[in-house]
Amino acid sequence: MSSTRSSTRNSTTATAIANDAEPTSSPSTARASSSPLAAAPSSGAASTRTTSAATPAVLPAKVPVAIKTTKSGMSNSAKRIQKELAEISLDPPCNCSAGPKGDNLYEWVSTILGPAGSPYAGGVFFLDIHFPQEYPFKPPKVVYRTRIYHCNINSNGAICLDILKDNWSPALTISKVLLSICSLLTDANPHDPLVGNIAQQYLKDREEHDRTAREWTKRLKAGSV
Repeated sequence: MSSTRSSTRNSTTATAIANDAEPTSSPSTARASSSPLAAAPSSGAASTRTTSAATPAVLPAKVPVAIKTTKSGMSNSAKRIQKELAEISLDPPCNCSAGPKGDNLYEWVSTILGPAGSPYAGGVFFLDIHFPQEYPFKPPKVVYRTRIYHCNINSNGAICLDILKDNWSPALTISKVLLSICSLLTDANPHDPLVGNIAQQYLKDREEHDRTAREWTKRLKAGSV
């Protein structure tokens, strides 16, 4: 009898322990098992947002129309410059020569010989030419590297020439530009000067102007300018 009650108590105790354990473990198990399922949409949404936010960063940059490359891989401006290089090599302007400094097609150097009969006769003048990427829709930048006494060319080598500014046209070429620059050595434009005092001297005392220009040219040849 005692054994039966003891067995019953043990059975009841075991059942109670089992019943007590279920409420504790069941919610925990439910939370543990449901947590990954709840996180999955959040993770997917985050992934979607990350991908969406990153997309603009990997889009290719827009290429300016003026430097658009052709099927051959060469830009339109480079093709134009290369064409002009071939032309100026075959038929250079009088008293002028020009070509790339090295492998860079956009950077040239030019040589102008002082025209006979001008105050600059016997002089050799070097110029730098820079072609913009938008060439020929924008003019080249041409600068004297050799000092010269001239009302349209200042001490920094800047040149006052309308076709290098407002009167530029894509129909013009570097050969025509160099011809115009060279013509300034025989026919200056004192009414649109960069150096005012030289322009005034040109207008009021041409003889003294030409004497000074010749002196500068001689000093240039001697390497003292």
